[in-house]
Amino acid sequence: MVGENCSSLNGFIFLGISNNAGMKVILFTMFLVVYLINLLGNLGMIILIRMDSQLHTPMYFFLSHLSFCDLCYSTAIGPKMLVDVFAKNKSIPFLGCALQFFISCTFADSECLLLAVMAFDRYKAIRNPLLYAVNMSNRVCSLLMAGVYLVGMADALIHTTLTFRLCFCGSNEINHFFCDLPPLFLLSCTDTQVNVLVLFTVSGFTELSTISGVLVSYCYIIISVLKIHSAEGRFKAFSTCTSHLTAVAIFQGTMLFTYFRPSSLYSLDQDKITSLFYTLVIPMLNPLIYSLRNKDVKEALEKLKNKRLF
Repeated sequence: MVGENCSSLNGFIFLGISNNAGMKVILFTMFLVVYLINLLGNLGMIILIRMDSQLHTPMYFFLSHLSFCDLCYSTAIGPKMLVDVFAKNKSIPFLGCALQFFISCTFADSECLLLAVMAFDRYKAIRNPLLYAVNMSNRVCSLLMAGVYLVGMADALIHTTLTFRLCFCGSNEINHFFCDLPPLFLLSCTDTQVNVLVLFTVSGFTELSTISGVLVSYCYIIISVLKIHSAEGRFKAFSTCTSHLTAVAIFQGTMLFTYFRPSSLYSLDQDKITSLFYTLVIPMLNPLIYSLRNKDVKEALEKLKNKRLF
């Protein structure tokens, strides 16, 4: 905050997704089921990868961190949203709003970068399988993940600092179910052009670099796969990438639509629906995508089930 005479707000009030009393039970039940599947799926994926020694490879190391990112940014938003469905006072403190945004932004940005790192990992695995363990050693994987989280935190810190230094001297009602940049900009009584410019510059660079990284990696992957003589070998190589491509398409497509569509097409009500998708639905889908289409994960689950039954 830039001064007491600038911001007189102690907190904000969410307007939520819907004020329809008849929809509250349906919405709460639906969101609770989605969040529980999200929680169980991502926690289960992390625990399974740690418990099964056959999954101690770079690919599953990154997959466990993908589940961790999904779990963190959905948990920063989901529980509060569930409580607010029936709450009369959907308030959040000023610092609580800043913290919620910082955490969700950190792990959402980290997931963008992580998906690009996972594409690079698939390229290394397919290009030269014999040297895969050497090229993607534990040290390399750890350094890549440290870079992912540091960049995610730096990006979130920039947006959080600039946004919560704005003057909020009017209404404190956020037409949303969590603290996000566009609805907060609408509440500010000062010029937000710098914030919008930084949003498009920093986040745009992050999106552009990660999408470019994924596309370049898959161009090299396709070239490498086409050099494989057997049809079975080509199919096996491509099959390891389908889950990742599905996750990239869903997540990046939703993020681009949410933050980079023209202002003439922007609608807060529409934004709530797309935000629901990337804050709760995508984190729920990722472990399902990777478990249902992954032979190693299925075998690890079967082994764990048989072990517990025995």
